[in-house]
Amino acid sequence: MGMLQTMRWFGESTLGANDPVSLMDIRQAGCAGVVTALHQIPVGDLWTVEAITERKQLVEAGNQQYSPLQWAVVESLPVHEDIKKGRPTRDGYIETYKQSIRNLAACGIKTICYNFMPVLDWSRTNLNYEMPDGSRALRFVWEDFAIFDLCILKRPGAEVDYESEISESAHQKFSRMTDGQIAELSNIVLLGLPGSEEAFTLDTFQGLLNEYTTIGDAELRQNLYYFIRQVAPVAQEVGVNLCIHPDDPPYPLLGLPRVVSTEVDLAQLMAACDVTANGITFCTGSLGIRRDNDLAGMIQRFGERIHFIHLRTTKRETAGTLKRPGNFYEADHLAGDVDMYAVVKAIVLEQKRREQQGIGETSIPMRPDHGHQMLDDLHKKTYPGYSAIGRLRGLAEIRGLEMGIERSL
Repeated sequence: MGMLQTMRWFGESTLGANDPVSLMDIRQAGCAGVVTALHQIPVGDLWTVEAITERKQLVEAGNQQYSPLQWAVVESLPVHEDIKKGRPTRDGYIETYKQSIRNLAACGIKTICYNFMPVLDWSRTNLNYEMPDGSRALRFVWEDFAIFDLCILKRPGAEVDYESEISESAHQKFSRMTDGQIAELSNIVLLGLPGSEEAFTLDTFQGLLNEYTTIGDAELRQNLYYFIRQVAPVAQEVGVNLCIHPDDPPYPLLGLPRVVSTEVDLAQLMAACDVTANGITFCTGSLGIRRDNDLAGMIQRFGERIHFIHLRTTKRETAGTLKRPGNFYEADHLAGDVDMYAVVKAIVLEQKRREQQGIGETSIPMRPDHGHQMLDDLHKKTYPGYSAIGRLRGLAEIRGLEMGIERSL
């Protein structure tokens, strides 16, 4: 009965390049599901039945000859910035979003992941942090992020978001950086969404930030609740589960609010539209960065509203506060600060509850989120966090852990 094992696949990026990890690679990893999206369609445009069908047929093309794959989860169906900002144009984009949900349902795809992070999706400061074993991981260093914000972007008013010692050390470190190091840090922070190799320019990026100067925490929450109250009933009607991805990292950055970072945030969102289709992508990597998130307990409490799972872990290098993150890096899947045993056990118990009560999907789609660049992949160009071998290692470890827990029960 275990979790439905999946991997993310980017297909063709907006630049026309193929994902270096193939569908056959995913199949040979033992996955039955593929997590993908139509990255070539501009944010806010309609996902047509024809475009969805074309991608679905591509995923299923080898099913007659090989172990079958299915398009299990959409990640992501992006939310237009006008919706996040609550602009008058949002209703038109929401209507398009509703129709995309209907079209996905008509094609048999019933799980849609999305996020509500303003401007940027995820944020890191190092994409090639060398681990003790020589593999490479993603890392976030608060001081380096301050260098970008204070010294490179020079965001107006940014000084108030940093402690004086961080600000001073950031300026000192910046003064010693080479042009190449400055460009590298800028490119990492400004990297576009996963699946795209586009990045913002500094001027364009600052312009996007300026559009949020009048949108604080309360406003962004209300815009999220407005959106979900419009789209979740449609999803419920057509048998689709929507699942929001938590903020990554789960703290305010660059003066932007973050409203999907804690258990309280998720509880308020679930209550804003109390239908099963309004659900959660439970990302242990994002939520686990905060010490105050009780991951196993959250799985028990949110139970039926968890429609998709990302399993990864981070290691906190320095203590964060309620207002800012500390330094952290992406650890091996069974290491780091996430108690993966407790998390997977809670998932197994939730699936058994569903099976016994005959409600919901008993096998929750899961993907091993991110992975270290290692072995032969060190010599290849890969999407940050999405090399084949590192994710394969994580999947194998999680698969064994899940089996051990199921047998013990």
